[in-house]
Amino acid sequence: MEKKKIHKGYNPIFVLIIITFVIMLFSFIFDILGIDGEQAAVVNGTLETSIVVVKNIFSIEGLQYLFTHITSNFAVLEPLALLIISLMGISIGVTSGLFKVIFRPLRKFNLTMITFVTLLIGILGSVFGESAYVILLPLSAVMYRYIGRNPMLGAMTAFLGITAGYGTNVIFTNDDYILGNLTQLAATVEVDKTYEFHLMSNIYIMVASTFILSFIGTVIINRFLANKLPKKYKIEDDVDVSKKGVIVSAIAFLLMVAVIIYMIIPGMKLPASGSLLDFGSKVYVNQLLGVDSPFRSGIVLIITMMIVICSFIYGKVSGTMHDNHEYGTGLSQSFKDLGYLFVLLFFVSMLTSILEYTNIGTVLATRFIEFASTIPMSGIPLMILTFFIIVIMSILIPGTEAKWALASPLIIPLFMRANMTPDFTQFLFKVADGMGKCFSPIFVYFIVLIGFLQKYNHSSKEITIFGTMKLMMPAIILFTVLWLLILIGWYVIGLPLGVGNYPTL
Repeated sequence: MEKKKIHKGYNPIFVLIIITFVIMLFSFIFDILGIDGEQAAVVNGTLETSIVVVKNIFSIEGLQYLFTHITSNFAVLEPLALLIISLMGISIGVTSGLFKVIFRPLRKFNLTMITFVTLLIGILGSVFGESAYVILLPLSAVMYRYIGRNPMLGAMTAFLGITAGYGTNVIFTNDDYILGNLTQLAATVEVDKTYEFHLMSNIYIMVASTFILSFIGTVIINRFLANKLPKKYKIEDDVDVSKKGVIVSAIAFLLMVAVIIYMIIPGMKLPASGSLLDFGSKVYVNQLLGVDSPFRSGIVLIITMMIVICSFIYGKVSGTMHDNHEYGTGLSQSFKDLGYLFVLLFFVSMLTSILEYTNIGTVLATRFIEFASTIPMSGIPLMILTFFIIVIMSILIPGTEAKWALASPLIIPLFMRANMTPDFTQFLFKVADGMGKCFSPIFVYFIVLIGFLQKYNHSSKEITIFGTMKLMMPAIILFTVLWLLILIGWYVIGLPLGVGNYPTL
């Protein structure tokens, strides 16, 4: 009898270590060669430039940073804390049998419908920023598991929905507000002093592309991703369904939703009304979804608490959980087989920390932006070139606001002189930013995806970074082509982007 052959590639931890050492080596080489970049920024209404130099990690200062910040940066890694909180809710939902009650009825729907809903929820979930990853990746995997589908496909579908769909939504987000302020500064400093950014300026293309991406993206995922994974997934679960438990849990859920809605409505002048809003901001979307908003900052905790309470009630009423010991251990069951993910997070936090310190990503990004601004292009060629430059930048610098702060002072005037509006340019940037993150090993949530794939991997092939890229790349390429067709089509036809705004000036 022949033994089953195990296909091994480069372990993700090994790859992250190699990338880290390559960055460290280039910091040494670039420092010796004196390679730097010219960063443009709007200061007091004028465009000013400054030199950004590469910092050598092998210098005395660099080595001191290495040994004093690596551990502390990992300790304050936000995705790590959010993931732990989220997994407690996922764990108790599985252990109590609540998720079985919710997801098992979905078995009657075909994969096309499931993919569409998962993808659409991922796109809509991007309104909560990166918090969407720690909720939807594990939850989608659990859902696919209960409907007898491969949980790996569920996690990848949710990831693509959040990431490839980052540039769009059915409502504007806090990121649109922050990026819009940078866009307005860049547009008024050199080209049009009267330009004003409006949150509704891209709403038409956002709503339309949300559904275009969901419908066509469903075909892409089912045709070019789902077929590469084992289609069926066997689940052993002997938890019985309690109708009484479902009813009581549903009532509790609706009551909690009502309380949350009450706490995000401003101006009612009642106790705790609007208490989850940031009243330091004047715009409601910023009050609700801004970086200082209690609602956005606590969305993972809010959802986890709702799941924990509903699971507690369901477990108590249905009798699936009997005492405090079972409830306590039930909060940790989903952490099984995820130790590997936490090790991955340590190494990716070290990688991003060193990359940020050395300024290599910033220097290379400024070089790419300068290159784009000096090439005599306009129209569609300029759109395509800029799109791919931003994709490359996103691989090196996952932070959206940091990239736009670097790019907007040069790219916005460049596009305006090519007769394209700042709003259209910002939308193109967001789309390209999301596509670059889809396969960036420096993007922490891509590494989180690797960890969940490893947890649910039952095949003979080891989960690797390059293997995951190879698996997802056909879908990513097709999503990229789809986005370019949407952008080019909107530009050529001249459809309105939003209220009173068009692609061209």
